[in-house]
Amino acid sequence: MKKQFFKTLAKVNKAILPSFTKKNVDLAKASKLQLALFAYKLWVTKNALD
Repeated sequence: MKKQFFKTLAKVNKAILPSFTKKNVDLAKASKLQLALFAYKLWVTKNALD
């Protein structure tokens, strides 16, 4: 149940949230909001793969 939820959430995030790797955003120069979104997407992806 939990894994399926995170897989679905990851698909929704991929469709809605921006991709920082495609935009070549330097994480050292990223804003706080960009870092928060990156961390959120990383957390969702980690839980979807477990």
